[in-house]
Amino acid sequence: AAQVLNFNPAMVQSIRSVPGVARIEGQRVSGILLKPSQPAVTIIARWIDDPVQNFPMVSGPVPPATGVPADAVPIYVSEPMLDLHQARLGQVFPLNMPNTTVEYAQAAPDFVAKKALSAEPEYYIAGVWRDYARQFGTIAIDQRSYARITGDTRLNDLAIWLNDGVSTASVQEAIRDAIAAQLRKEADAGNNTNATALPAATPDVSKLIEFSSATEIRDISLKIFDRSFAVTYWLQAVAIAIGLFGVAASFSAQVLARRKEFGLLAHLGLTKKQILSVVAIEGTAWTAIGSIAGCALGLVVAYVLVNVVNPQSFHWTMDMHIPWPRLVALCGAVVVAGTVTAWLAGRAAAGKDAVMAVKEDW
Repeated sequence: AAQVLNFNPAMVQSIRSVPGVARIEGQRVSGILLKPSQPAVTIIARWIDDPVQNFPMVSGPVPPATGVPADAVPIYVSEPMLDLHQARLGQVFPLNMPNTTVEYAQAAPDFVAKKALSAEPEYYIAGVWRDYARQFGTIAIDQRSYARITGDTRLNDLAIWLNDGVSTASVQEAIRDAIAAQLRKEADAGNNTNATALPAATPDVSKLIEFSSATEIRDISLKIFDRSFAVTYWLQAVAIAIGLFGVAASFSAQVLARRKEFGLLAHLGLTKKQILSVVAIEGTAWTAIGSIAGCALGLVVAYVLVNVVNPQSFHWTMDMHIPWPRLVALCGAVVVAGTVTAWLAGRAAAGKDAVMAVKEDW
């Protein structure tokens, strides 16, 4: 990816010819301000052949609705566009593609005349997709349509597939060399279509581009996600600890209040093990009821968060998946812990004090 450097077709071709590069797909990421009261919306121009394969689609793709011009350009919007900018599936969406940068217009003056003479086409919402990386909306358009409308064929984000067995570091270094050579070639020809003034001699490409592997991106994303929900796991541990403390306090109080009862059971012939079993069974029953009630309440809260709070706060949706095996294991662990806690709290019930407490009734 490059935030400053723009990859023109000649530069992309030079990267494609680097040994070890199997395939390249590129896109252009830019921004446009649709409403002064809202942050800028991201525009992604990429090659779109099958929207279902290219995007995590929520709705669509659909043909233009009745009344929409047949030559309207299809665009695919993320879910926040529905709430923040009132985009509607199949309907026309008012959009004026941004002009390219001044540097590119100076390098290609014929583009200015082309842009001035050509009428802005109509756009319609052909599909809605999920984009969790951009909260304020994204518009995706086919790269060929974007180039035809704006005259801009540059890219600033590349996805590169490597051949099996090649060294990633060596290929990255070769790509940097290829880009530097192409920049020097453009500078010598006086045709610098990049947005930065680069020295003609030795441009420092390492400061202009950044490499990230799919594994690194995945690990970073998961780390950010886990960090965001770390407090949830701590709250879960605190809730379980408080629950077990409540079970221990409750059964300790019951032991003190029911000493005569347990003493009578001991006089009737129940062994210490049997009395502890009674207490443990009670702990199991109460903990199981609490686990079922807590699980049901948690599912209700989760449903509200996923289907109500999440769309209202972040303007996107997600599929709700319940990890039943993990949930059952957690409830089972809580029941076992509650049973052991009740058993430990009830050990005093089978002691000599409980037997002697029966005398209080005589």
